[in-house]
Amino acid sequence: MAFRLTGSPDVYRREEREAEQSINFVTCHDGFTLNDLVSFNAKHNEVNGEGNRDGADHNASWNCGVEGPTADPEVERLRNRQVKNFLTLTLLATGTPMLLMGDEVRRIQGGNNNAFCQNNERSWFDWTLIEKHADFHRFVRELIALRMNRNLPVERLDMTLTELLRRQPIQWHGVKLNAPDWGHESHTLAGTVRLFGYPLLLHLIINAYWEALEFEIPALGEAQESWRRCVDTSLNSPDDICGWADAQGLQGPTCLVQPRSVVLLGAALTTQAGQMKANLC
Repeated sequence: MAFRLTGSPDVYRREEREAEQSINFVTCHDGFTLNDLVSFNAKHNEVNGEGNRDGADHNASWNCGVEGPTADPEVERLRNRQVKNFLTLTLLATGTPMLLMGDEVRRIQGGNNNAFCQNNERSWFDWTLIEKHADFHRFVRELIALRMNRNLPVERLDMTLTELLRRQPIQWHGVKLNAPDWGHESHTLAGTVRLFGYPLLLHLIINAYWEALEFEIPALGEAQESWRRCVDTSLNSPDDICGWADAQGLQGPTCLVQPRSVVLLGAALTTQAGQMKANLC
């Protein structure tokens, strides 16, 4: 996960490529949509006429407890949160993000992961989803706006990925500061970075565990403001993502992160905090 968030240096470092040459995506035109990824454990391609033999069998998906559509509000909330988690990590990672059409409104294909032959409602874009999932659509718009903000270095940089990571090092953590769990069964990761050329610190927290966890957060010096919570995928709209001026300040040495959630904190240097607030609102 740490490699994927930082532009896949395990793949591109030796080739001296720029950061934007790493393409980040979870779903694409082949396979499940993002909503189906959290709604089905297995493919359902029967309508394709090949006895469900076509399409990939390994989808790395999880139905959140119920196979397919459900009226269970708890399952639906979890699915909504999981989709927000995937998109948050995709948009915040170093590299170029790629989104599948319709994932921004939770488009479904009924569990069909090989729907190229379905020229019908199964593969068409359903425009009513924009209203049905207006809260989610808003989240994605705000997430894209956060990434495209002029104060964040997401534009093309005239340096290699190796140079970028050297000049913008990331401190990795787990539930405890400076103690990341790199084990295969790990469900937590956090990272702190001072953005290159900007008076801004970011602290990203990932809790993939099924229970809430208290994460230690870095102490800020006198020349810095308190941490502000800009993104929390566990919260309902519009509190799940907000601009800098509306972000809730955190007090204390820890941050409680709900199960299967992603939280993004930000802190500006106080010497330029006023200018930061004006530009980030």
